[in-house]
Amino acid sequence: LNMSGAKSVEELLVETGERDRLKEVLRTKLVESGWRDALKEHCKEVIRSKGKEKISVDELAAEVTPHGRDTIPKDVKQELLRRISKFLEDNQQP
Repeated sequence: LNMSGAKSVEELLVETGERDRLKEVLRTKLVESGWRDALKEHCKEVIRSKGKEKISVDELAAEVTPHGRDTIPKDVKQELLRRISKFLEDNQQP
């Protein structure tokens, strides 16, 4: 809750285009780390175990999302946090 009239971090990230840059960095790092391919394989395993006729896209997403979040490499998370922290330092409002 931000009552001071200052912009939220999300607003600042969006307005400056930093959010899109961070998303691109994240996408690239996840591909480079092999996370994306591993998650794709996990999806295939879930579909095979449930039966492709018996699982909806929503059910697949619900099952795979927690696994995906839990398996993001620590260094990728740390790099993103470092970039966000630096962005906030560089964009401090009075």
